[in-house]
This record gives sequence, structure tokens and C-alpha cells, in this order.
Amino acid sequence: MRFLHSSESLSTGDSFRFHLNVSARVMLMDDSNFSAYRNGRSFRYLGGWAKVSPVDLAAPHSGHWNAVVDLGGRTGSVRAGLEVIRN
Repeated sequence: MRFLHSSESLSTGDSFRFHLNVSARVMLMDDSNFSAYRNGRSFRYLGGWAKVSPVDLAAPHSGHWNAVVDLGGRTGSVRAGLEVIRN
């Protein structure tokens, strides 16, 4: 599985802003769900398939969050930039 990843401690309402060069799946998840994702198990996330860029995903509560970009099983490559927007 290939993916792009970044992690950050966020406060409620802080966001990851994803800048994509192609359509891709963007996801925001906590550490336990990120571990499940990496190990091919069932996981939960905020986000979905992004057709336009940029995309903002806000943390629903304070904590450590993982921002992930992948192609959802499709072939190809994606370049992504990521910034944190503090509330």
C-alpha cells in the first residue's frame, strides 16, 4: 500500500489543508485508525475522494491526528502539499 502521511497535534477546529495535483482520497484519522489502515484492517476516517483542491479537514476534537493521501486502490501517482490551519 502506498500513501502520503503527516501527523500533528491539533486543537478542536484546527484543519489540515490538502493541496493535490490529481484527484485522490484524503483522510483524517486518529492513531488507532491509522494503525488499522496501515495494517490492512477496517478503519474509520473523516474525508473522502477529493476532486478539487485544496481540501480542508477539521479536527473534531483536540488530539494527535494523521493526514493521509492515497489513490484508493487506483494506479498512478499523486503529489500533495499539506499545511496546518490553526483555528
